[in-house]
Amino acid sequence: MIDRTTEVVLKKLEETQHDFWNISRSTANFLNMLIKMVNAKNVVEVGTSNGYSGIWLAKALKETGGHLTTIEYYEKRIVLAQANFKSCGVADIIDIKQGSAIDILEEIPESEIIDFAFIDANKAQYIDYFRIIDRHMKSGAIITADNITSHAEKVKSFVDAIQGNKNYQVEILDLPAGLLVARKN
Repeated sequence: MIDRTTEVVLKKLEETQHDFWNISRSTANFLNMLIKMVNAKNVVEVGTSNGYSGIWLAKALKETGGHLTTIEYYEKRIVLAQANFKSCGVADIIDIKQGSAIDILEEIPESEIIDFAFIDANKAQYIDYFRIIDRHMKSGAIITADNITSHAEKVKSFVDAIQGNKNYQVEILDLPAGLLVARKN
């Protein structure tokens, strides 16, 4: 559930949704429910921005007892996200990493398992993020990616790769911008 203070922060962030390329509320709510449904514990988000999606992910993780690692390239966005996470009472379960998402993902210890991943960053690099994240996902893990229909050409290599991978069951949902949801078999 979203508490009153968090709702105020989310509404404020929704006013600047297009400036920060945030996901829609319906997509955020769906991801929040999905994390709770699969009882995800170790979640990775590629693309923090101002923290809008991270708040939704972390609120679900508060219920599952999990943790969010979120990756953002721009320091100015991290400062905004940190303030928003603190205001919403989720900063204690979020680790923000600054830098190139590919470099940071490559640094994940080989033994670390990712239960759930959300990709919403450089569209042309979705395929690279997927290749790295896949190595850390066990059977039953979920990978999601935004902008699948809004940026179809830029994410085509990723969509083709995951749809053609026999280890994944994939569906593209008709949420704003298009959300790909895949479960590792």
